[in-house]
Amino acid sequence: MKALVTGGAGFIGSHVAKHLIKNNYDITILDDLTGGSLENLPPKTQFINGSITDYELVKEMFNTEKFDYVYHLAAYAAEGLSHFIRRFNYTNNLIGSVNLINESVRHKVKCFVFTSSIAVYGANTPPMTEAMSPLPEDPYGVAKYAVEMDLEAAHKQFGLDYIVFRPHNVYGENQNIGDKYRNVIGIFMNQILSGQQLTIFGDGKQSRAFTYIDDVAPIIAQSVENRAAYNNAFNIGGDTPYNLNELAQAVCQAMGVEAELTYLAARNEVTHAYCDHSKLLATFDSPPKTDLTTGLARMAQWVREVGAQQTELFTEIELNEGLPAGW
Repeated sequence: MKALVTGGAGFIGSHVAKHLIKNNYDITILDDLTGGSLENLPPKTQFINGSITDYELVKEMFNTEKFDYVYHLAAYAAEGLSHFIRRFNYTNNLIGSVNLINESVRHKVKCFVFTSSIAVYGANTPPMTEAMSPLPEDPYGVAKYAVEMDLEAAHKQFGLDYIVFRPHNVYGENQNIGDKYRNVIGIFMNQILSGQQLTIFGDGKQSRAFTYIDDVAPIIAQSVENRAAYNNAFNIGGDTPYNLNELAQAVCQAMGVEAELTYLAARNEVTHAYCDHSKLLATFDSPPKTDLTTGLARMAQWVREVGAQQTELFTEIELNEGLPAGW
């Protein structure tokens, strides 16, 4: 079987591609390397350096490769920053996705797997369930939910089967720890490696459930083989919420340093966000559950090997009014 993995040089995408290769899929990876790295590419994959927003490239690729499945993980997933990069956000996270959906319909792709986000739930009362009406509060969540709705419409109109996963706060090896806009665990570890204090927006009482990469990537990769999952959305990730103060202490313990924290002005974000996973457990074999201490220890070992990272300055800020300090 032939599968396209968008964002396959990035964090979650590279792990999903790795598991697909183990399952003997023929993999093509499309990635523009804005958040990913060639070092993340699994062996035995065909790599195309390009963007999902390049519709002519996308059409040429589908015409040439004849994919059976599409795994769409490419996104600019800086949720908080999305308020200030609205056009960039919708171009990359919505229009780029529609390019892929159009070609998947034309070429009769068997299933379109999409990684959405719990950002679609907004300020719903946790634990969030798939039965809740999404109420996204930021442009990133709006874009993700719009793609979910477009997939449902494409299924009803054209018969395109899909599976939506809503992961949350995933961390682990291959993460871009140099990105200051997203992935708080990576940010904390990179600050430690750089000899800096850990920075927290607000009072640190915001809570999230953090998810080790090996607890989600295998399920996403194998999902197309489970017909019961088709045309459904699933929360996927860790069960236990931690506030950011607790997380900072846990990261410092994993890295073997004393915690030194700096608190910045609060930013506009959902205070508490974590999910119920009953629907996932009823549909898939019981996924692994890596506890936070174990997962952080594994990631800490990896970041010590790769060292501190720094990404290029992001130059696409569109609105500066109210932009948090340091961004």
